[in-house]
Amino acid sequence: MKTTYFFLFLAALTLSSCSPRLSYFTQDLVKENNWSEDELKQIQFYLSNSIVLRREANSGDSHIREGGIRIRNGRKVEEIVIPAGTPGVFLFRPKENRLAVSFEKSGDKRFLMFGPNPKISGRYVLLAAEWKKRQGQVTYDGSTWWVDDESAIASLMVDLKRSRQVSVKSRVAPGRTVN
Repeated sequence: MKTTYFFLFLAALTLSSCSPRLSYFTQDLVKENNWSEDELKQIQFYLSNSIVLRREANSGDSHIREGGIRIRNGRKVEEIVIPAGTPGVFLFRPKENRLAVSFEKSGDKRFLMFGPNPKISGRYVLLAAEWKKRQGQVTYDGSTWWVDDESAIASLMVDLKRSRQVSVKSRVAPGRTVN
């Protein structure tokens, strides 16, 4: 019986060590590590919450590709959903404390901007150009989209263990004997 519990514990420990342990990407973390743009490109980012982008689909709009079309209040609405946990990559830093992160492989114009929010411990959250009536206006793939207030809390997350990995060059001294 004890052996069974031991193996169950060992299996649980092994499985938990394989999955990433995600932490919020914060302003303190950026200051502490002082990452360059090349180093930021090596960090795997993840979304804490889903982001839903919406815009009205015009009848003459011919470049509707990967977004879904929905009828909302009698109007056609294009929608793109980026689910919680989606991995993303850093593209560029337009200015201090701003990160452009892409969650799609097809094109570097498909990115969202994130920046630190001092109200929630400096977490890097989704940024909008403006907020009106619980909706934020963002630019994605060169077009204007709207996100709801639930998307406003979407934060960047990182696997701290992997992002802090340091390359260590090591050797073992063989020792020295008297001749």
